[in-house]
Amino acid sequence: MLHIRSGTDADGAALIELIGKVFAEYDGCYLDVDGEMPELRRPATRIAEEGGRFWVAERGGFIVGTISCRPAPLPGVMELKRLYVQAEERRQGLARRLVWLVEDAARETRRPVIELWSDTRFTAAHRFYERLGYRRGPERRFLHDISKTWEYHYWKRVGPVPPLFR
Repeated sequence: MLHIRSGTDADGAALIELIGKVFAEYDGCYLDVDGEMPELRRPATRIAEEGGRFWVAERGGFIVGTISCRPAPLPGVMELKRLYVQAEERRQGLARRLVWLVEDAARETRRPVIELWSDTRFTAAHRFYERLGYRRGPERRFLHDISKTWEYHYWKRVGPVPPLFR
């Protein structure tokens, strides 16, 4: 049975394993926890310090999916972060359920716009986001990481638009 719950710092090792497996699906994509994602060692503490939240999905006591969000620097914007789902769990609605948690959090905190950045290699994820109504913007960014990552920018409006966006 699938169970979705708020994440804790104790989930760090399982998140590292999950994200490492997802990265390994792509040529040239590497997970450097201590150099690039040290927050995975204390994920709940770190996301709380940023004013955000994160969730994990468990099946049979193992974490099979995760997502997080945090307020973006621009007022009214929530940033969707780290949506990862184990390969065997994909195309069954789990990722959609996780994204809905972020969209609900954005509405609850009166942040009507959600943005995210996605590695250009993650083409299946891009199709997924677009099916959920996310739009790819013209922006791209280079991360200067060990994977030489380029990312696309996506966004979606999930609530009434404040004057700043009109």
